[in-house]
Amino acid sequence: MPTPVSPTRPPGFAATALIGESFVGDGVDAAHTNIVIGRKGGPVETAWATALATPSAGHVPFLTVVRPSVPVKPLTLFVTKAAAAGELHERATWGSAQAGLAQGVADAVEEGLIPAAEADDLLIIAAVWVNPAVGDLDASFRNQRAAAYGAVRAAVTGTPTVSDVLAAAKEGPANPFYTPTAEVLAR
Repeated sequence: MPTPVSPTRPPGFAATALIGESFVGDGVDAAHTNIVIGRKGGPVETAWATALATPSAGHVPFLTVVRPSVPVKPLTLFVTKAAAAGELHERATWGSAQAGLAQGVADAVEEGLIPAAEADDLLIIAAVWVNPAVGDLDASFRNQRAAAYGAVRAAVTGTPTVSDVLAAAKEGPANPFYTPTAEVLAR
């Protein structure tokens, strides 16, 4: 049984919410994951439970499992960014992307990014993009695993730094869906 966090003993890891993001892959099989890590008994638990209890049409948060009846630790809520759109997209969302998220979180625990001794006291909310045009379940799994791990790493290490953001902004914003031209960037 996990040791409850005492109100007189400050929590160790994730005393405040940790937030991270990662985008991995190209095309329709890419994965984009946003992560929030926090302690049970805090605001992340409230958000976690509220999201689980209040699904909306097409967006049904669910507990991420390594295998049926074996939820990943820390308990991780998978929140879809795209409503299910066909059989392959459903299999990718509830299958390959969920498995990739679970494995990426487990990898982060195994490698010590998340302290295993505190995993039972933590919760993760993961907002996950699976493209409705996904075409390869294995690529979806690999990309989601890497994106989950990368988002956890970013949350834990506090990256990117403000300096990193300002340096990237000088080069100009860009993402897989849009990159402004030099003329658009000019003030």
